[in-house]
Amino acid sequence: MKIGINGYEGVIPRFGYDLNGLPNRVGSSEVAFEWLIELNKIDKQNEYVIFLPVEPTSDLPREREGWRYEILPNKPLWTIFALSPAIRKQEFDVFFSPTHYGPLFAPCPQVISILDISYKHFPKLFKKKDLLQLNLWGGYSVRSARKIITISRSSKDDIIKEYHVPAARVHVAYLGIKEANKSKMSKKEILEKYSIEKTFILFVGTLQPRKNIVRLVEAFSAVIHPRGESVLTSGVGEDLKLVIVGRRGWQYEEILEAPRRYGVEDRVRFLENVTDEELPAFYESAELFVLPSLYEGFGLPILEAMKYGCPVLTSNVSSLPEAGGDAAIYFNPEDVSDIAEKIEKVLSDKKLRDDMIKKGHEQVKKFSWEKSARQVLHTLEEAAKPVS
Repeated sequence: MKIGINGYEGVIPRFGYDLNGLPNRVGSSEVAFEWLIELNKIDKQNEYVIFLPVEPTSDLPREREGWRYEILPNKPLWTIFALSPAIRKQEFDVFFSPTHYGPLFAPCPQVISILDISYKHFPKLFKKKDLLQLNLWGGYSVRSARKIITISRSSKDDIIKEYHVPAARVHVAYLGIKEANKSKMSKKEILEKYSIEKTFILFVGTLQPRKNIVRLVEAFSAVIHPRGESVLTSGVGEDLKLVIVGRRGWQYEEILEAPRRYGVEDRVRFLENVTDEELPAFYESAELFVLPSLYEGFGLPILEAMKYGCPVLTSNVSSLPEAGGDAAIYFNPEDVSDIAEKIEKVLSDKKLRDDMIKKGHEQVKKFSWEKSARQVLHTLEEAAKPVS
């Protein structure tokens, strides 16, 4: 079987490059990259052609028999004006786009991936240009695709309901957890580098409205400045910080203003440039990890936190209970009092935290990038079969 893949997401960064000159991959970029890595490992039978707008990055698999790259000139709307004509010149059994956007008029069965449809649930949180593209081009891609890959049962249900597609066309490939390269610095040195000295609560994710960070800051303020009697020991309450790790996405101004508004500007730290190698030190050192999102396609940081032994609190909506299982504590993301109450509950109960850590290690075992890629490969094989 000859498989074509749109590799754009794996090489073009949304947030610049790291110190090694590699793309800072988050969200769909990280997913596309990990699928490429694992498909190359698990499948030596089929022939792959990966189309890129630039030379492959040094961390992508090297070319071999059955795995090659084809570089097309990088131009605006590359998928439409460079990729679409190029794939019509070759014969593929199936073409895979690990993104919302498939090429136009593909001469073979197509598979696309949709991580989530947050743009349907929260359209006001998106730029008008992006929203138009998602609705028009994304809608065309859904209609054109023989199969759609998504990353949770929750997202699958959303896609079926929103686009009125048969359930058999939508396949779930749960994500895995990336292996971070070990930092040359010790945990202590990493935390000192960012002047993190006290006990802290951790959030990891892009600064954007859907992440619900403003309510997290408000809840944090309620925890350390309680109106009534706090269940926390005085030592924890006095030292506690909130560390927010993530790059600025869009509509982030209110997020950056929130600590001052809620009187905790001296207790909240925004860190934009923490590397993948340094991030485990934050998970391992935090009292707990909180992901208060209003909507997620999956919620990968939940599993990252659990992997490194950090108790997890997260929202009781969309796919997040699928990621957290029985290892996380859940709250209503629109109820600041509930968020604050659950934070206090976990901070004040060491036995509960230890139990959450133990369950978290078991939850993590259910997910891997190899399992994810095998599901992707199965979907590609199903899409390539003749329609009876």
